[in-house]
Amino acid sequence: MKLNSKLIRTLLIIACVSTSPIALTQVPYERILNASDEPENWLTYNGGYMSQRHSLLNQITRENVDGLELKWVLQNQVFGAWQSNPIIADGVMYVTERPNSVMAVDAITGRVFWKYRHQNADNALVCCGANNRGVAVLNDKVYMGTLDAHLVALDRINGQLLWKAEVGDVDSAYSVTMAPLAVKDKVMIGVGGGEFGIRGYVAAYDAETGEQVWKTYTIPGPGEPGHDTWEGDDWEHGGAPVWITGSFDADLNLTYWGVGNPGPDWNAGQRPGDNLHSDSAIALDADTGELEWYFQFTPNDPYDYDSVQVPVLADMVWRGEPKKLMMWANRNGYFYVLDRTNGEFLEGKPYVRVNWSSGLDENGRPISTPQPEGQPTYPGNQGGTNWYPPSFSPSTGLFYFSAWENYATIYRSEESEYVPGRAFLGGGFSVLAPSPGAPTIGIGRTNPINNWTNEVGYAALKAMDPQTGEAVWSYNQFDVSDSGMLTTASDLLFTGGREGYFHGIDAQSGELLWNVNLGGQIVMAPVTYMVDGIQYVSVISGNSLSTFALEN
Repeated sequence: MKLNSKLIRTLLIIACVSTSPIALTQVPYERILNASDEPENWLTYNGGYMSQRHSLLNQITRENVDGLELKWVLQNQVFGAWQSNPIIADGVMYVTERPNSVMAVDAITGRVFWKYRHQNADNALVCCGANNRGVAVLNDKVYMGTLDAHLVALDRINGQLLWKAEVGDVDSAYSVTMAPLAVKDKVMIGVGGGEFGIRGYVAAYDAETGEQVWKTYTIPGPGEPGHDTWEGDDWEHGGAPVWITGSFDADLNLTYWGVGNPGPDWNAGQRPGDNLHSDSAIALDADTGELEWYFQFTPNDPYDYDSVQVPVLADMVWRGEPKKLMMWANRNGYFYVLDRTNGEFLEGKPYVRVNWSSGLDENGRPISTPQPEGQPTYPGNQGGTNWYPPSFSPSTGLFYFSAWENYATIYRSEESEYVPGRAFLGGGFSVLAPSPGAPTIGIGRTNPINNWTNEVGYAALKAMDPQTGEAVWSYNQFDVSDSGMLTTASDLLFTGGREGYFHGIDAQSGELLWNVNLGGQIVMAPVTYMVDGIQYVSVISGNSLSTFALEN
């Protein structure tokens, strides 16, 4: 039973000062499965199991978006990159802070109802910052992964810890930075630590008890198909982590995950072979974890081209035939379309400058063209895009994502010895500069609002037609961007950039309709929701979460 959102918020206020148990509206699996029926909420990391980050709300339109005004701001209490994706259920927002705190917040006012703080182990080790990207909700619980490789379940009404399960060995540098995925009666989670020589996997836990139900390694062990793509014992410390939330197709009962790079990162010669299933999309049976199919984007990757981008699912007519598709803008610079029923390669085209490969063969395997030592490789180490979530709009039929144009890296490789808990990198890199010592980002700009010239790396928001693999339009930004995307039924697109601008863009044409500078880098994608008949848009900029709605 769903309760009135105003009543739910009142109950939470009472819970803040009461020790008596209070019943809260449930978020069962059926509600998440049918999230499109209640666009006023944002019930999963990417808005729904298809991971389209597309909302059917349409109160904010292309005609009135310039009437947006700031309604409330929530200040982060921990400095550093804030990469969390809020979940909104019936007027309550659940959002995480660095390194591992969860807050329940009034989605109308920003008032904090409760806050849970997880104390990480002193030896917790992560590659690229103490980041936490969000939570999952299911029934009466909130779930969060931790940097010391645990999964915790909290009571949604008061934030009390209900159970805690160990996901990985913190002494071996396993960690969790992704938001969990709740499917049926399970909570699924992947592990980070690829830069420290872990062996990656996805695991599922009973949502009520925290007991592990299944665990699937991303690197095949002895006797398993694909094990022969590793030499000797390289597979034991071959990386292939899973650190971004996957997607789910209920009809096929398959969950889809992007797998990170092999280890050591930049010395492919130290680990001969294709190194399955690193740099791959994998499809797992939701009940058993059994691998149903895989597609590898970058075999024997020497460039750190993690394939942890979000698997975006869509059902559409593909060149005259109904298809269940998966769309993927990969870090390696190619945009792919796959048949998600079996992993069949349908299309792949470069969307930025690519010179590490001269193209893809008929099966989607790259034709490798490694650059001479000391010469730049395009795209660079951060990729043509990265983990930040894209969006697909069924209304426009376009796929939207941030791309890094004209960006290159010069690599060096070296032998690395695996030592538990230490970096296992196999070399390093430098970003290509126009001349020694020159800045590599932000040169040649004349105006931060889409009117400039440029010489090196910049951000292009691309609107890709999956039918052709070509960009319909591109919106260039002042700097490179780590921002994700949000589209709505009124053909609006919301995104941001490193320079702090939050943009409202016409999703059909790419025209800038509205923007505001929030003063801090925008990394995670915006979300939208509705409470008491008012549509809100929330975005994290720097150390603040800002929420907008139309003028009263």
